[in-house]
Amino acid sequence: MAATHNLFISHSWAYSDAYDRLTNLLSSRGYFFYNNHSVPINDPIHTNGTDKQLYDAIYNKMYGCHVVLIIAGVYSSYSKWIDKEIKIAKSDFSTPKPIIAIEPWGSERTSKIVTDIADITVGWNTESIINAIRKYS
Repeated sequence: MAATHNLFISHSWAYSDAYDRLTNLLSSRGYFFYNNHSVPINDPIHTNGTDKQLYDAIYNKMYGCHVVLIIAGVYSSYSKWIDKEIKIAKSDFSTPKPIIAIEPWGSERTSKIVTDIADITVGWNTESIINAIRKYS
């Protein structure tokens, strides 16, 4: 049986349609299995509003993941939580989590902050994304 990949997909809730398209793309790919450890808009982390609690919750979600996927839209450059997710992935584990930046479908510009820190940047293409996940898992 094929390996199951544990993924944390960083995304902006304001652009949750891109997240939905990405998870649909991954789910529809044959012979690719994954567990989604993300924080989608329809299943938020419940805290009493402190950044520390949210940080800890994201850390715990990311802890068992093989890779972190970031949809690298320009909005990513202005998101304080994507910055924190990058810090968690790259600095807060004994072995840093690989980051795969995914250029949004039809995008002419991407977040330089995300692509500079990413281990690899791929286009919005099923095989490119799957191959990167397999390579970095």
